[in-house]
Amino acid sequence: MKKVLALSIAAVFLIAGCSEQRSSPDGSEYMEKPEQSLPAEDLEVIADNLDVPWSIEKLEDTIYLTERSGNIVKIEGDEVERQSVELEEEVSTASEAGLLGFVLAPDFSESNQAYAYYTYENSGGQFNRIVTLRLEGNIWREESLLLDQIPSGTYHHGGRLKIGPDEKLYATAGDASEREIAQDLNSLGGKILRLNLDGSIPGDNPFPDSYVYSYGHRNPQGITWSSDGTMYASEHGDNANDEINLIKAGQNYGWPIIEGEEKQEGMVSPLFTSGNEATWAPSGMAYDNDKLYVAALRGTAVLEFDLKTNEQRELVTDLGRIRDVFIEDEYLYFISNNLDGRGTGQENDDRLYRMPLSD
Repeated sequence: MKKVLALSIAAVFLIAGCSEQRSSPDGSEYMEKPEQSLPAEDLEVIADNLDVPWSIEKLEDTIYLTERSGNIVKIEGDEVERQSVELEEEVSTASEAGLLGFVLAPDFSESNQAYAYYTYENSGGQFNRIVTLRLEGNIWREESLLLDQIPSGTYHHGGRLKIGPDEKLYATAGDASEREIAQDLNSLGGKILRLNLDGSIPGDNPFPDSYVYSYGHRNPQGITWSSDGTMYASEHGDNANDEINLIKAGQNYGWPIIEGEEKQEGMVSPLFTSGNEATWAPSGMAYDNDKLYVAALRGTAVLEFDLKTNEQRELVTDLGRIRDVFIEDEYLYFISNNLDGRGTGQENDDRLYRMPLSD
């Protein structure tokens, strides 16, 4: 059985040593990797003093994190470097907005290309867009626009990007606080979107000439696939009734007509829900060995859902708001978001953690 980790916030302070910022030889800012002094041998702090990190990506021994303020943090060995991102539009500072989803191109080692999802404002309003970035030295530059004017708003930007086992780019888009657009197939809001890597519409998408892959979503923030290619997504409910859904092409997931355990013909109810009395605010998610691991913001935990037994539990607690998770080589990586305006920030927040997923 996997160990349940529940450390108090006070104990976490003992994990990370002080971390200072200074300039690298080329003048760019980077941060010292915190010293490890662990009260629990199963948990490591890989980096701290992060600025509201949102997405985790990893290639071999290098980790990349987006920060909502508009930076990408590169972690390689003992060096933690904050890299600037030059975008065509200024990143929005609206609530929940910013530089969100991020995924490396399959040929990143040769192309230095990645995909990003960010929120911006201009004279026409506030929107989200999906772009390609190219790393040049230690600066990421927006290279091409793949999809623009994804609805934004006061809240509910969605924002997760992943490349699926079919080598298509998937993006989650929230309802932008306009619940009715989730049922409107002519709107990109309240949807899971599917793109070719060049930004074109895949010919086998479920709706003709449409990026829409599934609809009826409120604020989906996590997607992942099992080893057999089954797709799953996490979604924020309305105060409660958060959902973990099995995603199929063309299906309607009900918002705002149904949510949680409610049912209606032609609409899909979730595999798991927090119910009427609890709130997870689930975000990033990952799959490993017949289990889903989900970051929970208001739930302040990493949640584990067993797809075989339908059991669920809190795997990690008491570290505050958790935004994203990533699994590789039986290690679980996760990031806190205690400085996102809704948590209680502590010294050296926010942090990237790692722990083994061992039996």
